[in-house]
Amino acid sequence: MAETAFTADDFQPAAVTETAQAVARPSLSYWQDAWIRLKANRRALFSLYLVIGLSLFTLIGPLIWTVDPSLQDLEQISQPPGADRDATVVAPHSPWDWDGTAEPMLDGLIPPRDPLGLSLAAPPTTQSVRLVWEPLPDAAGYRLYRNLFPAAEGQALGLPLFETFNLEEPSAGEREGPAFRKNQRHFEDRLDLKPRTYHYSVAALDAEGQMTGAVHRLELAVARVITAQDAEAMGLVADAGQLKPGDRIKLRAHPLGTDYLGRDLLARLMAGARVSLFIGIAAPLLFIAFGVMYGAAAGFLGGWPDQALMRFSDFVVALPFLLFMILLRVASGVQPGESGITPMVLAMVLLSWPAAARLVRGQILQIREEGYISASRLLGGGAPYLVLRHMIPNTLGVILVTMTFAVPTAIFTEAFLSFIGMGVAPPTPSWGSMCNEGIKTMLTTPHELIFPALFISVTVLAFNLLGDGLRDALDARMRSAE
Repeated sequence: MAETAFTADDFQPAAVTETAQAVARPSLSYWQDAWIRLKANRRALFSLYLVIGLSLFTLIGPLIWTVDPSLQDLEQISQPPGADRDATVVAPHSPWDWDGTAEPMLDGLIPPRDPLGLSLAAPPTTQSVRLVWEPLPDAAGYRLYRNLFPAAEGQALGLPLFETFNLEEPSAGEREGPAFRKNQRHFEDRLDLKPRTYHYSVAALDAEGQMTGAVHRLELAVARVITAQDAEAMGLVADAGQLKPGDRIKLRAHPLGTDYLGRDLLARLMAGARVSLFIGIAAPLLFIAFGVMYGAAAGFLGGWPDQALMRFSDFVVALPFLLFMILLRVASGVQPGESGITPMVLAMVLLSWPAAARLVRGQILQIREEGYISASRLLGGGAPYLVLRHMIPNTLGVILVTMTFAVPTAIFTEAFLSFIGMGVAPPTPSWGSMCNEGIKTMLTTPHELIFPALFISVTVLAFNLLGDGLRDALDARMRSAE
């Protein structure tokens, strides 16, 4: 066969003409292409921004809203967002003058007034409510009740505050009793008054202390007041001498309201986010890192070591998490009512790694048969080098997606354990423990439950949607070949 002779002219660059094929798009790396496809997914992109916002809320928020999450505002207990913060300055409380025999003057009583005779002797305020009532027919005594809601016929009248009997010669025990007053038809209520509407009822009692059926009823709205000294102690004014009775001042602002102890909910949500997100991110980082190394070792070794390692992971999956959590709490010496953050994170790390190990093992079983792995072996690459340099980096997409799905699971687990009293315990705030506290008063003050539950729901949803978007964006089979 004749040999073809080549000259230098045969190797000249080809001339570029107008009909030369244009490059359709610049060459993109794997991560550049993944970012483009992630931005095209609006739900995933919105979730990414939401996760960034939650991170800023957790880290930067306390630097802006510097209220102490444990500080109590006793003037605003269980206040919802947007509640009225106006307060009227009054003089310090003075006892209601009564010598024990004569009734207070009934002249000048103010409305509202019950048609049967239950009246107010002074404007009702959070400092005191002074009630006076007319005698009821055939009444040997009276019992005063307070309720938050109007009581219908046959229903309980509310919280009993006071009881009196018109006895000629009361016994020594009756005379010394704190609730007993002879011939008394007035009462000053100072029990935990709040600026809201109350329903008072005075029931007539017979000689045996049973209700006769005759009842005085009165509905009234209590106004918020504060003394100048209390305003100065709360930091609302610099000098109590600047205020005089009748002045109006604003109490401390609470954008999301307060809880049942008067603590600022926004500050507690920020503090709770640090706890919840720390557990939700630290625990997955630890158990996924262990699962990646465990699964990579099993997939790379293959054979009977692989089978032995995976059977052990099946055994770990079968362990009951809640029982294991209880055993770790007992072993750690955590007492009832104490926070068990360390046992909770440890239980997650010890029991949650098999899922990541299985995913990484499957990827390693595929990658170890690739040509570049064989080429690296021929060039002298050892097992640690092959796993750390070639195999694990090529499973990074799967690892990242697994991480985004593990974070909401860990957050929800912490919330559930704190809700049942086995996780973070008060006064340390977390979203789960705040839900546990808020559910006790959800009928009267629902905001104490709604806000922490909303943050849990939004965080879990954001990480789940972001995980879906990353799974689609990092799938190499979905890369477009234009």
